[in-house]
Amino acid sequence: KTQKITLRGGSQRRTGGSLRKISGAELRSAPDPLARNNQLEHELGGMFDVTHGAGLAAVWPSWARYVYKECLPRFVRYARNVMGVTLDGSEEEVAEAGICAMEDFYHRIGMPVNLNELGIYPTDDQIEIMAKQCMAASGEDTGSAKKLNGEDAVCIYKNARV
Repeated sequence: KTQKITLRGGSQRRTGGSLRKISGAELRSAPDPLARNNQLEHELGGMFDVTHGAGLAAVWPSWARYVYKECLPRFVRYARNVMGVTLDGSEEEVAEAGICAMEDFYHRIGMPVNLNELGIYPTDDQIEIMAKQCMAASGEDTGSAKKLNGEDAVCIYKNARV
């Protein structure tokens, strides 16, 4: 379904996707394949005051490894078409090579690929709080790559420590 929206300054455009409420305002946007990863970072940044980009880079590899088998063709395309992976291997090997290539890219631009590299060391209790807040902010069982719940968020945060 497409709807016309008015942007700041009076310009208009057509948009589709899900309806979201932020601070009482309604926004329409296309589904974001990284929306859950983004929400995981929001809770991380809120608790530890890290920059959004660095937090995303630190959580993304853990999230990607947690969800890639649920949408393997998407990660294979990403590996080949975005990261330039030419490996002749199984789809899982190609997807993993794409994730590793992204980590290499993050390192080349000086970004962390886990929470330790980010310089934060959340406790299990802090991880539970972030996971709970993440689910409260965006709902249980949401995500485009894989539907994630609170237990999944806990696993992703814990896996991102290393």
